[in-house]
Parts: sequence; structure tokens; C-alpha cells
Amino acid sequence: MIAKDAGLNIIEVFSSIQGEGAYVGCRQVFVRLAGCNLDCFYCDTAASQRISPIAELENTAGQQNFIKEPNPLSGQQLAIHINQLLTTPHHSVSLTGGEPLCQAAALAKVLPLIKGRFFLETNGTLVKELAILLPMIDIISMDIKLPSSMSGREYWPQHEAFLALANTKEVYVKMVVSASTTNQEFLKALQLISSVNPNNLLVLQPITTTQEDLKISPARIYELQERALNLLPNVRVIPQTHKYIGVL
Repeated sequence: MIAKDAGLNIIEVFSSIQGEGAYVGCRQVFVRLAGCNLDCFYCDTAASQRISPIAELENTAGQQNFIKEPNPLSGQQLAIHINQLLTTPHHSVSLTGGEPLCQAAALAKVLPLIKGRFFLETNGTLVKELAILLPMIDIISMDIKLPSSMSGREYWPQHEAFLALANTKEVYVKMVVSASTTNQEFLKALQLISSVNPNNLLVLQPITTTQEDLKISPARIYELQERALNLLPNVRVIPQTHKYIGVL
């Protein structure tokens, strides 16, 4: 169980380049929190789904010279470390995971101690937890989890409520698409976005995988973007660029 008052369970803290979504290419301090309420088959940070006994903290921004500290970290300890990295200019602090909102109550006590803007990367299902942090968050990158990615499980009501609440901030929606993405679920996701705010940016992220049967073809990507543009004015296709340039 994640400690809410005694501190935060952290996987790693490091400085890198945002590789996904609308802010691709921006320099950020990444705070990867442990624990997640979902289990996506394409997860590329599976270790962060579990609570970790050790946190790895980059000592110098961009140098990958990590030190190890026992979890949970105190809020003050975490804030001091992040502020040290922020002495190098950064666009924002990315709260990522895992699912950072699993530790929303503890984060709410830490964020006021950090001298930066906050960028939340979330699976878009924990509405009550978002409400706790929302006043402190500047930008929200919200995933829509398609049933084909979740062994058939659906999160439409949670996504709709989450997006409606997040819409009071700068927000964009990200959707991982693969060869298993169906037209039916894709249309339902588009309708959900349009019903809340059709002007929200949608980022289609082709799955990064070595499994040939899951790779999505260029023709299918064109097709999905064209379908999306019939309902939404701003739809971009952006892969995971950090995988190509070899950064964390």
C-alpha cells in the first residue's frame, strides 16, 4: 500500500526530453511514481506498476549519474532534489508513472515546495484524485485506454468525467493505436472527446513494439487520422520519439 502521509514511493527522478504528445522535444524533469491502477498490455514502464523499495535520483541534470535512496521519500527530500535539477532550465516537471494520481494526496503536499510548472501524464480514470491535484497542475496529458488495449475492459464513464474536469486546464488527449484497434472503439473515443470539447488536441500514438502482429501500418494510421479529422479539428500522429534518439 502506498503511504499517503509518510512520503512518496518513487521509481526515478531524472532530466530528459519529452518524447510523446503535444510537448515532444521539451526539456522536463520526470518524476516517475510507483503504482498503477491499470495494466495495459503495451506498457513500456512495467516496473513502475509495482511499489519499489529504492528510488533512483539523477544527481546532475541529463548526466544519468543516479543515486539510490530508500522509499518512501519524504516530501521535503523529493522537493529539494527536484529543485536542484531545475537549476538547469526546464519547461516543466512531468508527473508520470505508473499512474501518478495513485499518490495524489501525498503529491498535493509536495508540489507547493517545488519551483516549477507541473505537467501531469495520466491514464484518465481517477477523477476524485484529479480533483485533489487540479489546482496545482498546469498541463494535462490524458490517455484514453481503448478496450482492445485493456483485455476488453472499458473506461468510458471514467474518461468522460475525467476529461470534463481536466478541461478547466490546458489538456490534450493521447491514444495509443495498434493493429488491434477497432473502428467501433475508435469512433466511441472520438465521440467522447467531441462531446466534452471538440477543440481538444488528439494525439494518435502508434504503438512501439517488436511484435509484428501489433504493429500498425502506415495506411491504417492515415485511415484513423482521417476518421478523427471528420469529428475533431486538431489531430496529430506522434510516435514515441525518445525511443529513436535513445534518451530516457
